[in-house]
Amino acid sequence: MAHTLFPPPVISPAQLDAGLRDRGYGVLDAAGVRAWSGASADDLASLLPGWDRLAPDNYLKDGGRYRHRRHSCFVVEEGDAVRQVPHRAHWQPVEYNALHGGMERWFEPMAADDVARPAWAQLLQALASTASALKGGRPWFIEAHQFRIDTEGGIGRPTPEGAHRDGVDLVAVFMIGRHGIKGGETRVFEAAGPNGQRFTLTEPWSLLLLDDERVIHESTPIQPLDLDAGGHRDTLVLTCRAGGFQGSTT
Repeated sequence: MAHTLFPPPVISPAQLDAGLRDRGYGVLDAAGVRAWSGASADDLASLLPGWDRLAPDNYLKDGGRYRHRRHSCFVVEEGDAVRQVPHRAHWQPVEYNALHGGMERWFEPMAADDVARPAWAQLLQALASTASALKGGRPWFIEAHQFRIDTEGGIGRPTPEGAHRDGVDLVAVFMIGRHGIKGGETRVFEAAGPNGQRFTLTEPWSLLLLDDERVIHESTPIQPLDLDAGGHRDTLVLTCRAGGFQGSTT
């Protein structure tokens, strides 16, 4: 695997709504995320220890043991009130996830102290505001996934299901950190056309936002730079959906 990094097409928060409308995706650097969300660098950093206490993902159908994660669900009401809902399974139809769709996956919930931090609500509110600007104001049902993909088995797959849509309205992929790896390239393609772009998110707290109706996305496998030392890639994925969570009418 060639260790080549293509820089992401970063835009400013002021350009984000237009970028989503015009291209179906937009990338913010860390400074842009702070401006977009109102969260300070210190507040965002306070969330980072959560990635060192993720539980193994025991549902991988490829037999891998390279993924750790936590999952919780929230609703952001019109007016920005954020509430966490009772813990629930993550579910996707096979039309959107051919590998793991159609099954209830019960992951460990996010740690209560992380959910209580001010930066957490700010990230959810910013995502809901962007979704409302793109799709119209309404309550937004947000699923949060903390991921760590490691290279303990020699290779880790951030998206084992391949290029996909998530069956939601808006997807936010935050780069939390890359440690001792190569690969992990992000690829975004038109859902109904031939065009695409490839780049590598490397800056902690940079962000890729995707209009899930218009684009499909994937991340390529990762390998360690040093086989003895290993490595991992941490991300936060927030999916934002109108009308209810997938698999639910509420």
